Amino acid sequence: MTYSKLYLQAGRDEAVRRFHPWVFSRAIGRYEGNLADGDVVEVYDRKGQYLATGHYHDGSIAVRIFSFGATTGGPVTPDLAYWTDKLTHIRSIRQAIINDDTNCYRLVHGEGDGCTGLIIDMYNGVAVLQAHSIGMHRERQLITEALRAVFGDELKAVYDKSAETLPDEYGASVTNGYLFGRTPVPHPVQENGNMFLIDWITGQKTGFFLDQRDNRALLARYAPGKRVLNAFCYSGGFSVYALQAGASEVHSVDVSQKAIDLTNQNVVANFPDQTDRNAPGQHEAIADDVMHYLKHQDSQPYDIVVLDPPAFAKSLSARHRAVQGYKRLNAEGLRRVAKGGILFTFSCSQVVDRELFYNTIVAAAIEAGRQVRVLHHLSQPADHPVSLFHPEGGYLKGLVLWVE
Repeated sequence: MTYSKLYLQAGRDEAVRRFHPWVFSRAIGRYEGNLADGDVVEVYDRKGQYLATGHYHDGSIAVRIFSFGATTGGPVTPDLAYWTDKLTHIRSIRQAIINDDTNCYRLVHGEGDGCTGLIIDMYNGVAVLQAHSIGMHRERQLITEALRAVFGDELKAVYDKSAETLPDEYGASVTNGYLFGRTPVPHPVQENGNMFLIDWITGQKTGFFLDQRDNRALLARYAPGKRVLNAFCYSGGFSVYALQAGASEVHSVDVSQKAIDLTNQNVVANFPDQTDRNAPGQHEAIADDVMHYLKHQDSQPYDIVVLDPPAFAKSLSARHRAVQGYKRLNAEGLRRVAKGGILFTFSCSQVVDRELFYNTIVAAAIEAGRQVRVLHHLSQPADHPVSLFHPEGGYLKGLVLWVE
């Protein structure tokens, strides 16, 4: 099949040769063919040497690359065989890193897996696909067929949840729905032996925050016998891990009543008989604004406080305001940690890098008047890989702090 071609200006091809998956519009010298948003396009240097294949979009990021010539040796055709081979390889990596007692994980993580603009999360046999580019969304039927070829009878359904993540005008015409099969929600999954009920239709993101799996497991190491606050709890992931580990008391707080209901469902799913002598410590889920709760609840301090807020900034223009928000939140959180307690704090704002987040937490500790030391630097798990050539993919950062 013949695809349109674009040629980069002299000296503008080095980023592509270094495997950066984005071609910016200012780097383009000329086009061949009629290009429309979402089209497959081949990228060449000024002299006509093939460099890569990707999806075109008329914007600042003009091409999102999914195949490099240095790897393939030449142009590719993104047909069913191509996507099947690619997903087979990616799945083999996941099989090497996912535990046997976990059946929910990220199968495809955008640029980190050479699939720029594509997220696929697996939930116990159900694939939830989320396209962030028109090109990847146009590939959804081929990708669905490739998933069926790779997983066989293990695949129960494929659900497309892209309407919220696509460019506005195109996304307005898209309806979320099943591309293959169908299964009731909420759908039970296991993560490190813990059960969670997933609703990809009405839940946030694809239904669950898979990127906190390793950090939830780390919390469990510190939780036995402790009093824990899980702020911005959403579906109660950290709460369930803390209770399983033997926390004496866990409070889950979220402004959303729906999140509180989901947290309670997940606690009951893991501990159905609260009268059993092996039942966990006391759990209470509270619908309240987290800052209001931190400032006004007057109970004793917590041994462990978890602060896992949604992204405070999604653009550079909002970064300063986000940093001030993180500072205020963490200062209040530190005030609620008992002497000798621990703070788990996170940011998933991509525009707030690791150094800026660290410095913000330093400022919060100064404001709170607490002496702290860093126990762990946290990030996203191995099924959310970051390409060495695309550090922008490392969005999740966190700190575990010992509070004197």
